[in-house]
Amino acid sequence: MILRVVEADRVRKLKLGSRPASVDGLIEILKEQLGLDCDFTLKYEDPDFDGKLTCLIDIQELPQKACVHISLIEDSSSVASTDTLSDVSSPERLSRWPPGAFEIPTFAYDVELTLRDGNAEFEKNEKTLQLSRDQKHNILDKLASTIYGFKAYPSDKEIAVVAEALVRKHPCLKEAGSDSGWNGWKNSLKFKMGNYRTKMRRAGCQEVTVNAGKRSQRNPENEPSHSNIKRPRRAEVNFLPNFPQGEDPSSLDILRQAIVEEVKKTERNLPLISKMMPTTFSLRRQTIVMSSPPIKELLELWPALRIQSEVYAEFQRITNQNLPNTFYAELDQHTPRLMALFRQKASRTGKTADALADIFKELHDVHTRRTTILHALPVYLREEVSGFFRTCVPDLGEASVVLLTTVSDDATSPVHYHPAKISVILEGDVVVDLPRLADAFLVMFGLIYALHLAYPKGLTTTFEFTQKVLLGLDNCKLSPKLQTLKNDLMLHV
Repeated sequence: MILRVVEADRVRKLKLGSRPASVDGLIEILKEQLGLDCDFTLKYEDPDFDGKLTCLIDIQELPQKACVHISLIEDSSSVASTDTLSDVSSPERLSRWPPGAFEIPTFAYDVELTLRDGNAEFEKNEKTLQLSRDQKHNILDKLASTIYGFKAYPSDKEIAVVAEALVRKHPCLKEAGSDSGWNGWKNSLKFKMGNYRTKMRRAGCQEVTVNAGKRSQRNPENEPSHSNIKRPRRAEVNFLPNFPQGEDPSSLDILRQAIVEEVKKTERNLPLISKMMPTTFSLRRQTIVMSSPPIKELLELWPALRIQSEVYAEFQRITNQNLPNTFYAELDQHTPRLMALFRQKASRTGKTADALADIFKELHDVHTRRTTILHALPVYLREEVSGFFRTCVPDLGEASVVLLTTVSDDATSPVHYHPAKISVILEGDVVVDLPRLADAFLVMFGLIYALHLAYPKGLTTTFEFTQKVLLGLDNCKLSPKLQTLKNDLMLHV
């Protein structure tokens, strides 16, 4: 193998006795033979695309006689800034909105000195502090930056939590004319977040740029400013991230095509797919959120989303939450109390009680208990399950979200604990077949997030229970029915 190695300041020719076993192996060889002591990635001039640079992911893609370019990896600590919302080279958020009290950040040095003296004076004679315009601007700007690090569109309640935490930490900022002492700060923060989104829109942040171009004095014919807003609705942390540093739609689409080809293979290189999917996450979200193509078309573009492990990984990229670990831990923890509630309901009379009584047949192990809970929960919540849980139905009609059970035993039973398979179906297309109902339900839940779908009609409360109670995502807003159920569960934890 003969390589033409292009560095920043020189070009060298290198002969190798054989093809390295991996890309990492080639990098180690280049470091040793060229005397390089820095970290870098490799791109090569791809003959399939007229010599355009392509990221080297699979060593087998490299021609026998090739030109490779060394791309140095910058030390993120040297380019990071405390005022930066997120690392440009890694545009995804790493944290969800913090539970409990909001941690107020440290402000500019002069502002901190003023607040320290103000708090001391407040403790002595309860005298509030009068800030200068610049000092208040610094406080609001720092708070807005911190809030944006968690989400671009905080709710009214979340902004109130920040305002309350600010006055609690710095009591000298308490407002004498406000019942709460912080209502004015809340209003100021609300306006500041709007201004901060405008600032980030001008900087090219995709998450807020997508909502630009609404009706204004200059554009009176555009759609209303509050219509069709594309924003997180179910506690998504990374809703619409920017492209990674040095990447654009064309370079990411090359990786997408590589994923498509890899998925087609009989023996898939799953580690390779798992390596390319995070890199193309921003392109995938842009297609899903902004274009909203049909599900069948989406799965043709991104067939790796038919793989169970990749659905879970995509959910974690969107929410920073481990879906299977959290779901099963919480479900199993609450199973005894849920079973007690269901049995109590089943002992009564009525349509719901009869339906629950038919479900409790077999509870031998953790898998049968999970299956029972998932069947009984929507019945207990008085939701319609016939369109979602189906058994051996050849014609699915217009059903868009279905778990289809294929059985070899009594097809008339409402619950099947040993099915031949459970098919996850979206818009009439079988996405994946799995052996257990709980796994199929979880993959369906992950796909709803990954493909930005609405919850199934008639089962909204069941899916919100999964999201808000079991997974703890956006759990501050519960319907009265779910709040009552959660209260009952928390008493027996």
